[in-house]
Amino acid sequence: MKYAVVIEKGPSSFGASVPDLPGCVAVGKTLREVKKLITEALALHLEDMRHHKQPIPKPSTLCEYVEI
Repeated sequence: MKYAVVIEKGPSSFGASVPDLPGCVAVGKTLREVKKLITEALALHLEDMRHHKQPIPKPSTLCEYVEI
């Protein structure tokens, strides 16, 4: 499955979240680091949901860029 990930640049770091999985977040100093960390966080988040027998939501967030 592919989940949409939102990455935002802050003053001194990058933050990432997975809209379809509330609480699945990561913060890193660089874009490369936050991409690595959110990938790991996503895997751990899904593993924890399976362990607790929680339903795994299907990806439903759409991402689109709008040019103006």
